[in-house]
Amino acid sequence: MSRFVGKVAIITGSSNGIGRATAVLLASEGAKVTITGRDSARLQESKDAILKAGVSEYDINSVTADITSSEGQDNLISSTLQKFGKIDILINNAGANIPDANGKTRTEGGIDTFLKMFQLNLQSVVEMTQKIRPHLAKTRGEIVNVSSIAAGPAAQPQGPYYSSAKAALDQYSRSAAIDLISEGIRINVVQPGFVETGFSTVARGLNAEESSKFYNTMGSLPHCIPVGFCAQPEHIASVIAFLADRKASEYIVGQTITADGGSTLVLGFHANFGQKK
Repeated sequence: MSRFVGKVAIITGSSNGIGRATAVLLASEGAKVTITGRDSARLQESKDAILKAGVSEYDINSVTADITSSEGQDNLISSTLQKFGKIDILINNAGANIPDANGKTRTEGGIDTFLKMFQLNLQSVVEMTQKIRPHLAKTRGEIVNVSSIAAGPAAQPQGPYYSSAKAALDQYSRSAAIDLISEGIRINVVQPGFVETGFSTVARGLNAEESSKFYNTMGSLPHCIPVGFCAQPEHIASVIAFLADRKASEYIVGQTITADGGSTLVLGFHANFGQKK
């Protein structure tokens, strides 16, 4: 396939997981990509994965940067323009459920943790959208924001700050989509459920073997993931690519696609009474 030939994409949070899988997919289908993350070693692993997919090194722009800093955001955009001359696609994938520095959990988490959560999961997206807007207007480009099923409507008492930030991201995305569509810029959202990236196990302090066991267990429980298995990053990357492909999804504007194997349909009452006997 070559649906992204001639396109230039920035994928934030692409040093691992969904971001890495998305960068590999877009690049393997013709896009020139800017990959970025704070960990240079893991970012190199992403670059190696893209090269392994048969992509020329010339088509990869690797930038070690903090997406929450103005300098990092500016560097992403300016280096992409310098190397590739334009920007067609922005994938705002960077995000995290940041552990509280003092070990506080749930609603007892510190306000500093709350602020950091919103800075990464929402503010960085707002700032990148503002800064990249004139460049995407020139190319009639696409923005795909990566949210989470934690955004609701089900309550998330174990992570209220993260889930609130993602819920705010969803509403911002809807509002921005209507504001920018007149300039030809499309914005849509992907809400992943459980994905085997380590995201859901880092805060629990699990090692690689324990993490794999956790995801396998979740996938085996029909009241958690009805489809019967936990998603791999590539499952979510394919949904992101669909929304980034103007030809395939042109009439989809400001919408949220939930990719969770059915998890959000079996919460609460349905967890006990909605399964086949």
